[in-house]
Amino acid sequence: MLKLFNTSFRNPVFLASGVFGFGLKYKRVTNSVGAFFTKGVTLEPRKGNPPPRIYETPSGLINWVGLENPGVEVFCTHVLPQLKKLRTKIFVNVAGSYLNDYERIINMIGNEVDGFELNISCPNVEKGGAAFGQDAHVAASIVARVRKCTTRPLIVKLTPNFCDPREIARGCVDAGADGISLINTVYALAYDVHKKQPLIKGGLSGPAIKPFALFCVNRVKDCGVPVIGMGGIMSGQDAYEFLLAGASAVAVGSAVLRDPYAPLQIIKELKGFMGKPR
Repeated sequence: MLKLFNTSFRNPVFLASGVFGFGLKYKRVTNSVGAFFTKGVTLEPRKGNPPPRIYETPSGLINWVGLENPGVEVFCTHVLPQLKKLRTKIFVNVAGSYLNDYERIINMIGNEVDGFELNISCPNVEKGGAAFGQDAHVAASIVARVRKCTTRPLIVKLTPNFCDPREIARGCVDAGADGISLINTVYALAYDVHKKQPLIKGGLSGPAIKPFALFCVNRVKDCGVPVIGMGGIMSGQDAYEFLLAGASAVAVGSAVLRDPYAPLQIIKELKGFMGKPR
């Protein structure tokens, strides 16, 4: 049993946002992990990006799926009642194009879930396309505004792109964040050599980013709140390395795209490492 945010979790292996939909298809897996983070929920419905959406790379993949989701209103009326029947902790990943999107979404969901994960890696429409999470002041502003809307745990998901995650983490914690999750995907690009033009531009995930993810987790470990580490976790040993780096828990992402039941094996393998001195 793990205690974080004054809440008990059955184990430190969580399901990362975006890879498992709303967790309703493979309920055995969802009900076995410590917590489930939903796909990103936005104010209005989004269709996501046109194909190609996923491109395999050495030891990883580039995704450009986009924040495909039915919007918060449909989420509250149709999805949330089903999520509440699951036997795990539910955190809703909240994404916005404008600063006040986060407040509006969380106010609509209310206290019906165990917590929220603020995705501040979305394009900042009001600032010329820069990511919210690359600016410590903007990131802190979002957290401060949302903090007034809920007493539920607030976890901020950080981008590793073109910024120091420690600076962003400190700003978010000072503004009221209860936890930090990182890393989100790393900017990536693949070319079609025949057409001599980009094939896909998106975010790199998978084992290829694990060393960088470990570095980032270790860099923010002293920010004063629990850290949820993610980035290329494919085995129990990978998960344990993140705990050694300073994470309190881990989130599994790309591994489930290859095997939806991967978290079950990771939980089993991690138990074998947990008794060893850290």
